[in-house]
Formats: sequence, C-alpha cells, structure tokens
Amino acid sequence: MANIVTSACCVVLAAVVVVYAQRRSQQGGRIQYEMIGSDVTMMCATLESDASVTWKVNGTDVKADKVEGPRLILKEVALASNALYSCFENPAGDLKDQITLRVGEPPKEPVVTCRSNTYPKGFYCTWHLPRPSYIPTEFEVSVKHGNKKLEVQKDTVHKNRCHVKYPELFSTNKYKVNVVAINALGNSSTYISFDEFSIVKPDPPEKLVANPVPNNVRRLEVTWNNPSTWPDVENFPLKYFLRYRPLILDQWQHVELSDSTSHTITDAYAGKEYIIQVAAKDTEIGTWSDWSVAIHATPWMEVPRQQITTTTEVGIAETSPSPAPPSAKPQLSAAMGGSSVLTWSANLFIASVLVLFMCWC
Repeated sequence: MANIVTSACCVVLAAVVVVYAQRRSQQGGRIQYEMIGSDVTMMCATLESDASVTWKVNGTDVKADKVEGPRLILKEVALASNALYSCFENPAGDLKDQITLRVGEPPKEPVVTCRSNTYPKGFYCTWHLPRPSYIPTEFEVSVKHGNKKLEVQKDTVHKNRCHVKYPELFSTNKYKVNVVAINALGNSSTYISFDEFSIVKPDPPEKLVANPVPNNVRRLEVTWNNPSTWPDVENFPLKYFLRYRPLILDQWQHVELSDSTSHTITDAYAGKEYIIQVAAKDTEIGTWSDWSVAIHATPWMEVPRQQITTTTEVGIAETSPSPAPPSAKPQLSAAMGGSSVLTWSANLFIASVLVLFMCWC
C-alpha cells in the first residue's frame, strides 16, 4: 500500500513539474529583435498558413486588420512597439506562442579612450556608443603590443572598462586596441593605436587645504596630497599647477611647482574669499590631470576691538532710572525729619495769625 501511495505521489509531482515548465516556457516566450522604422512580421508558432489566430499585445486585443492567418504584421515599428505579443488558436483560444518584440538599431562605431593613471603599472581603456542601440549590446576587446597579444582584464565595477598591464617600459612599439560592439541587429568596431607616453595622465591631487597665515592679511598656506592612484612617486615624480582667484574676479593666477605639495600665496587681496584648485602631471611624459575639487579660503583678518563708551552708559543710567521700591514703614531717622517740618509749619501759622490781627485792628 505504501508503495502505491509513493508511486502516485511521484506521478503527481512529475506532472506538476511538467506543467510548471510549460507555463514558464509560455510566459518567457522568445525574443524577436527588429530595427526601428522597419515593417515586422511575427509568426504564431508553426501553424498552417490558413490557421485562424487571435493576437494580444500585453493582454489587449490586436486589431484584426493586422492579422493574416497565423501572421501579425506591424508597419514601421518604433520604441513604443516594444511589448509582449501572444497568439491564440481559434476557436478554443489555446495559447500557442509568445513573442517579446525588442526594437532597436545596430551599434555605431564605439568611442574608445585609453589612459594610464597608474603609471608605470598599466593602463585602462573605456568605450561607449555614440548613440544608444536600445537593445542589449556586447563588446569584445583585444589589445596588442607590437605583434604580441596582451591579456585584457574586465573591470569588476565599470561594465565598459578593461585593464591592461604594461609588458615593458620605455618601449617604442605601439599599443593597438580594437573594440567590437555586437548586438542582434549588427556589429561595428573601432581601432586605435598609441605610444606608451601619450596616454599617461594622473588623477587630480587629493585633500587640498588652504589656511590663513596668522597676522598676515595677504597670505594663504595651501597644501595637498599626491593622487593615491599614482603608485611610485619616488621614481616617477609629479609636478603641479596651482590656480587661484578671488570670487569677485574671473581671471585666474597660476603657479607651476616642481616636486612640492605646498605653496604660500603671498598676493591675496585682504578680506576677499578665494577659490583654489591644483592639477598634477608626470615630470617627463603625458598630460596634465583634471583639476582637483575646488576649495574656498579667506586670508587672516584682524578682529576689531570692541569699544566701550562709559559716558553713554552713564547717560542711560541718568535718564532711565530704575523704579523706586515701595515706601517702607518710617524708621527713627524718618520720624525726626517729620518733627522738624511740623515745628516750622506751626511757627508759620502763628505769624500769619498775628499779621491778620494787626490788619483787622
């Protein structure tokens, strides 16, 4: 009994696997690549020419005037024609085929650039299409030094970049790079050749800093680091090109420096904010790097002393007195002052009475 149950389970599991595989096949369908602007015919599987078929695009019915038997005809396809097309055989409406239409163009000649920012270790090459092809495009790269084919290592981060090690230094043989672009609609290639010294270009200097010089209103102390990608600055030293200007002007001032990663600007305008950049180059070969990230700095400025005006403070005190506190109960000294006032008032009253009496008489 157990064997019968086990066998039945195996049969059911196998059937489920087959159905799942069929559905996956139907859902994925096949991909048909066509050129932009062309007329396209899609065939519904291998049905006979007189078969009755219904087509859907992304689940929506296609107009009957585009259907001829098992064929679907599209005029002057564009990028908007990209979709999943499904065909169903009438009258049962069984799904017979699925086609993913991808519209694009054959690739144009790729633009190829090679550069050595890690001299003397090696160089890298990058490439891109001058205009998109809209469909998947692969690239094949080959590099030769003289007649010797060199190993090409694809970059792990950048899709359209490869790295090549120098087989020897100071060689007079040219490097030859060929990049072929390939997709379902065609292919094209670009070939370049160059000398070793012509592609040397360091990365920009790093960690550029400018600090004011204390007690000097026209100086800025500028420092920077060698590019971290440059592997051997001792045997292959760099020189530098510094530029700076105040923000209020458009004209740059320049200083070229040999084997130094610092410079003191001595002619800055007092109190003006400056923008500063630096570039690097091998002392013998190659070209200048791009400019470093720009930084801003302002020379030292003397802080004005805070002036204190005593007379003003006194005047404010006199014209704006604090309100007096409420009167307290009279103290001994206050009672004595009151007695004197009463005595003087009594004398004045007696004198007034005497004057009135004399006048009456």
